[in-house]
Amino acid sequence: MRFFVGVHRPRMGWPLSLRGHPVCISANVLAGRTGNIAFVGQADGWMLDSGAFTQIALRGRFDQSPEDYAALVRQFGDWPCSGLEVAVSQDWMCEPEVIAATGLSVREHQHLTLERFDSIAAAGTGRTPLMAVLQGWHAADYRRHLDAYGDRLGKGAWVGVGSVCKRQGDPRAIGVILETILRVRPDLRLHGFGVKLTALRSPAVRSMLFSADSMAWSYAARRGGRDQNDWMEAYLFAERIAGRSRPVADVSQPSLF
Repeated sequence: MRFFVGVHRPRMGWPLSLRGHPVCISANVLAGRTGNIAFVGQADGWMLDSGAFTQIALRGRFDQSPEDYAALVRQFGDWPCSGLEVAVSQDWMCEPEVIAATGLSVREHQHLTLERFDSIAAAGTGRTPLMAVLQGWHAADYRRHLDAYGDRLGKGAWVGVGSVCKRQGDPRAIGVILETILRVRPDLRLHGFGVKLTALRSPAVRSMLFSADSMAWSYAARRGGRDQNDWMEAYLFAERIAGRSRPVADVSQPSLF
């Protein structure tokens, strides 16, 4: 499983310290920036998240139109050394609290997610692939959404599985959803959003995920009174996920060259 460590306020030279670990950055951070460099060292690989959870959960709408989001993807991805591997489509999450906040149904969120995917794809993301997102709450919801995508999802497509980050208390719940999807489309490469350690420690969950991202390190640092933007916190968390955990005293900042 490939792991993208989430960084929500990247300092220009900060992710250099994470070489060897691809990162995930929200569009909320990059929107409004000029130029095409997201951060120094970005050629090492990164994923652009649409920032959907913050926008939909807090404001009930997207700040960027599909056309504006597609333009942002092209801005940071349409040059040879951009390092941008994939851009996540704008999706409508289906956690109960989000459904309650919007007043819409799971089916309506699924329809809006598919509508956004089509609009962004039509606007064009240049050389950067657009990651479709499967949404739902129960396993049957995800199966229905998978069917709705139809042939939009080509063979071996890299596809996100949304609304799983709130299920960390029982990795089996995540496993059932992933298994339901893969039973129908075993060729898909599934990405888990915001997957925390409880689920990442599950061999069953890891075996069904092609990739995952998480910012759990930042929350833990903030809760512990430490710097939630500290590169060392992110680095140690990424090393832990990779199975290379070590004491803080033994870690030195990787070379910048």
